[in-house]
Amino acid sequence: MFVMRLAMAADVPLVAAMIRARCGWLEERGLPSWRASVDDVAAQAENTDGTMWVLEDGGRIVGCTTVQDQTPPWGWTPEELAEPAYYLYTSVTDPAFQRFKLGTLMAWWAVDRAAREDRSWVRRGCMFPGLVRYYERQGFTLYHEVRRTRNRVFLMGRRAERIAGLERMFAVPGDFSAVTSAALLRRGL
Repeated sequence: MFVMRLAMAADVPLVAAMIRARCGWLEERGLPSWRASVDDVAAQAENTDGTMWVLEDGGRIVGCTTVQDQTPPWGWTPEELAEPAYYLYTSVTDPAFQRFKLGTLMAWWAVDRAAREDRSWVRRGCMFPGLVRYYERQGFTLYHEVRRTRNRVFLMGRRAERIAGLERMFAVPGDFSAVTSAALLRRGL
């Protein structure tokens, strides 16, 4: 059974191990990885404001995403910044669980959660065109391309909405903290 919960300091080594597994998968395919910043990313689990969430399967951390209550001010218009939104970053999943499409599950969880909490949007940014295409398959739209320090950043968004049927994947109706792997497979995720 999958469970989505706030990360805590004790999760740092497990998050780091999961990120290293993803780095290995990326590097085997000749793709850029986060190898140099694994410890910094994993340390976000210690954030006392509780912004990193982890996805577990039987106590094993198989994914993480960080959720900010506000969109970062750079690259967005003043009108966009005025809209209540969640901002996702450092979303990472364990490649051993690829068949479950955990990145999509975490994105849908955030979109549904934003709607339940009266947010208008879920936004995210990335630096790689391949991730843009991946996030577009999750329902996100590319809104801006900006230069941030030395990198080009693609800024994306998706309107917050309830995800039909998502609640059936969770152990307790209305509680979006747990989802069964069997339910994911039935949905074709």
